[in-house]
Amino acid sequence: MITRKNLVHGIGLLIMAVLPLAAEAAGEPFLTTVASRVLIYALVAVSLDLILGFGAMVSFGHGAFFGIGAYVVGILTHHSYEATAIAFLPGDWTGTTAALIQWPMAMLVAGVFALIIGAMCLRTTGVYFIMITLAFAQMLYFFMTSLPTYGGQDGLNLWERSTLPFLDMYDDTQFYYVTCALLVAFMAFARRLVRSRFGMVLRGCKQNETRMAALGFPVYRYKLAAFVIAGMGAGLAGALAANHTEFVGPGLMHWTRSGEIMIMVILGGMGTIFGPVLGAATLLMMEETLSGFTEHWMVFLGPFLVFVVLFARRGLYGWLVGTEADDGG
Repeated sequence: MITRKNLVHGIGLLIMAVLPLAAEAAGEPFLTTVASRVLIYALVAVSLDLILGFGAMVSFGHGAFFGIGAYVVGILTHHSYEATAIAFLPGDWTGTTAALIQWPMAMLVAGVFALIIGAMCLRTTGVYFIMITLAFAQMLYFFMTSLPTYGGQDGLNLWERSTLPFLDMYDDTQFYYVTCALLVAFMAFARRLVRSRFGMVLRGCKQNETRMAALGFPVYRYKLAAFVIAGMGAGLAGALAANHTEFVGPGLMHWTRSGEIMIMVILGGMGTIFGPVLGAATLLMMEETLSGFTEHWMVFLGPFLVFVVLFARRGLYGWLVGTEADDGG
């Protein structure tokens, strides 16, 4: 049976599959690079939606895990290129450019930081949770600006991209499809997660955490696990972002980056899986298009966001698929 949701999903996946080919045929290959950026931010937006849309955890520090993932790749690549030992690791390891090592490490380190930060932040609720996540993100931001070894405030250039067997990561089309595959895989994982028993408990915590605790569910552990998974997803997106721009800087960790990611989730539709992808595409394409006319392009974003909040309360995705958006699709 063809439903509106299946139709929207099918069109979206088709666009993702043929976009590089269409860009090449149209003589605009730079669009593939732009689309790769959209997919990277879609990945981090989906990871935030796991805790924001399904767990009602309003984190203003999600950009920190995005930046951590990027810096893991940047630091490993820097030491590999310079053939110098990484001072804060035991032994004389000089890093690596292998994606099969870099990217899992980016997820692991981001997950560890998410575990530590989440363990403290989740002991609070409401505005206190928001402020503490913001504070941790800013602490990490200022910590990275104070490290001259890795560029400090100026950031760190990557002289090499990550390497994957049988693939050329310098080829924009191949990099696009790698990013696309990782996004689709994470979306499939997230969809299965939110429809599992774990996801049902997480949704229950969003509706009434006290009742879930009274029923015997360890809500703190469930929320912490979701926070760590979301942080690992953001870390993977950060690893891809470092390769995309071949540069990492502390600005990736700034609270304004977390705000941008949150806007993507709200714009696309909280509590969905496909919605944040649509929100990321909408926001970044608005930036790409309107910034060509004025540097104050966000003046147009404000009214548009208000319009979406007032007339499409489940976001653009909810507006497209109607009530079918309520099942976490």
